[in-house]
Amino acid sequence: MSGAVLEELRITGLGVIEDTTLPLTGGMNVITGETGAGKTMVVTGLGLLFGGRADAGRVRAQPGRAVVEGRLRLRGRVAGTVHARITDAGGEPDEDGSLLLSRTVTVEGRSRAHLGGRSMPVSMLGEVGEQVVAVHGQSDQLRLLRPAEQRAALDRFAGPEHEKLLDALREAYTRWRTVVDDLADRRRNARARNQEADLLRLGLDEITRVDPQPGEDDDLKAEAQRLEHAEGLRTAAQLAHQCVAGGVEAADDTPDATALLGTARRTLEAQAGTDPALGELAGRLEEAATLVADVSAELSAYLAGLDADPARLQAVYERRAALRGLTRKYADDVDGVIAWAERARTRLSSLDTSDELLDELDREASRLAGEVAELAGRVSVSRQEAAGRFAEQVTVELAGLAMPHARIEVAVLPRPVGRAEPSLPVNGVEAGVGPDGADEVELRLLAHPGAPALPLQRGASGGELSRVMLAIEVVFAGSGGPPTLVFDEVDAGVGGQAAVEIGRRLARLARSHQVLVVTHLPQVAAFADRHLVVAKDTGGAVTTSGVRVVEDTERARELARMLAGLPDSDLGIAHAEELLAVAAKERRP
Repeated sequence: MSGAVLEELRITGLGVIEDTTLPLTGGMNVITGETGAGKTMVVTGLGLLFGGRADAGRVRAQPGRAVVEGRLRLRGRVAGTVHARITDAGGEPDEDGSLLLSRTVTVEGRSRAHLGGRSMPVSMLGEVGEQVVAVHGQSDQLRLLRPAEQRAALDRFAGPEHEKLLDALREAYTRWRTVVDDLADRRRNARARNQEADLLRLGLDEITRVDPQPGEDDDLKAEAQRLEHAEGLRTAAQLAHQCVAGGVEAADDTPDATALLGTARRTLEAQAGTDPALGELAGRLEEAATLVADVSAELSAYLAGLDADPARLQAVYERRAALRGLTRKYADDVDGVIAWAERARTRLSSLDTSDELLDELDREASRLAGEVAELAGRVSVSRQEAAGRFAEQVTVELAGLAMPHARIEVAVLPRPVGRAEPSLPVNGVEAGVGPDGADEVELRLLAHPGAPALPLQRGASGGELSRVMLAIEVVFAGSGGPPTLVFDEVDAGVGGQAAVEIGRRLARLARSHQVLVVTHLPQVAAFADRHLVVAKDTGGAVTTSGVRVVEDTERARELARMLAGLPDSDLGIAHAEELLAVAAKERRP
């Protein structure tokens, strides 16, 4: 099943719909009802829910606003993409992983959107809609009418090897344009680059002369403090050393910490045989004596290394002054100055406008241009091969969709030169080249034998165009694209066996997608996994509509109404039941 299922849709205050809820399933959902009952409002509500343009004229005067709410159940790749985007925007899915969407439109035309429990721009609903739903109807054919979409559709059909080739082309194109733009910028801004390079070199020369070392300013500050207070430090260290280990200035009989600890330890050890507790304390005194001896040794080393040299103090002052000269110009501290120098060296390499480098970049640009042209040629050949298969398969599908004589052609043509993009010789023809290659792809329809092949948007009526879309979606089934597909009156002008074929193809599509179909054909409705009926209520002063699920006998009565307008006719119900049985058999994989 598809990566997204719209589990529920609630519509309030939109057109003839006062308040109704559509429980939807993951397979094929069919929506039927009498003309004017409000089937189109369901599609309109879906459009609003996924970021479509709001028409205040469709909002009911009471209560003065239309609200469309939906619950999406996402899974797989689509779930990861959509959930990440919603989370970035401050929303979050429900605990069960479903996602709530809401769109409100007032009679004044104001519009609000909520997604994942947070107020969001309406454009965010549009972003989600692009990922999860595609609407096909007689006025919603824009997606596959755009040349870029037609090219993308053909590329998707061509398969994974073609996609790898396209990825290689896009990577090579990006590298080529980077080198070309770099070369052009170096030539165009040579004077400014040289001036910037001169300033950077001056700064690097000054820093190199001083040669600052990491953390040097902090080390020098600490050393200056020691030198400035050398005498006070010496007095304190000598007194401390004398107290723990004796010293030259103390009387010979002055006890020190080491001697006292030794006397205490020996005294306790003498009584350890009488009370072991004193032996334990004696061991701890021995540890203390060892620690005091270590401190004494370090104090001796400190005194030996303490330098009160005025010349060294002056040198430290001068070095700190030199470092301050750098930190005033380049950074807050010495480490920052060193980092600035690294950045300056990197920037200098990018400012190079020497003839040698320009020649090297020119050669690299030419090499990459050749690589891009070669890959674009291979992509073009791959597209042409896929175009034949694609056209053949879509044409086969059209034969069963009341267009037995129609044929689809897919033209892969060199992109014209002269647009705002570079051109290269591709397969012997000069063509405009972009990251997607050097081709323009155009879907053309031959409506009947002898008819000219016209671009899809010019060669097909609304109903034909919808069926072409359906044929393409069937060909694409399971190969990506939006997982929820909506078809609004794709069966206009069709009946008989062709209608059964449309139902069968929609049911096939529903094996890998969620499919919502608005139809007036019982042959199509019979294939539904869930059948919803939109019914009018004209009992009050204002006409309203609601939606209900029909099953079993009630469903047969609805099909009988669609067949002959006689829901209570025994013959009509028998025909409907026969149709349901045929559809159930056809629906089996």
